[in-house]
Amino acid sequence: MIVKITSKRQVTFPARVLDALGVGPGDQLELQESPDGFILRPRRIDYSKLGTLRDKIPPGHPPFDIRKFRDQREQGYGPSLRR
Repeated sequence: MIVKITSKRQVTFPARVLDALGVGPGDQLELQESPDGFILRPRRIDYSKLGTLRDKIPPGHPPFDIRKFRDQREQGYGPSLRR
């Protein structure tokens, strides 16, 4: 598969590649260098690092749904994280 690099050094991946990686708008990809070239991986949230916030959440508070949050943001309903 060949992808084109723009004058701004940006690359557009085919939708089927992004679907196979399970990524969408706002997600991050990690490039890891290896002796054979580069490996492309989706960068996932490390939920174990969020455990330190557990005592700050009031009892009975509903769990946070990251997918719903992202969907709302993409549709323009949620807060934007870009500055």
